[in-house]
Amino acid sequence: MANVQGLTAVAIGIIVGLGALGAALGIGIMGSKFLESAARQPELVPMLQGRMFLLAGLIDAAFLIGVGVAMMFAFANPLLSALQQG
Repeated sequence: MANVQGLTAVAIGIIVGLGALGAALGIGIMGSKFLESAARQPELVPMLQGRMFLLAGLIDAAFLIGVGVAMMFAFANPLLSALQQG
C-alpha cells in the first residue's frame, strides 16, 4: 500500500512537472515566432495576435487537464481502491 502511494506521488510530480515544462516551452516558442512574424509583416499583427492568444489558451488548457488528472490520482486514487479490493 505504501509502495503504491509513494509511486503515485512520484507520478504526480512527473505529470505536473513535464506538463509545466511543455507548456512553458510551447508558449515561449510561439511567442518568439509571433514577434518574428510581427516584425516582418506588421500589417498582419491583429490577425496573428488573436491566433496567438487562442493557441496560448489551448496550450494552457492541455496543461490544466494534466493537473486535473494528477489531482485525481492524489485525492481519489483508483489504484489504491483496486489494491484494497483485490
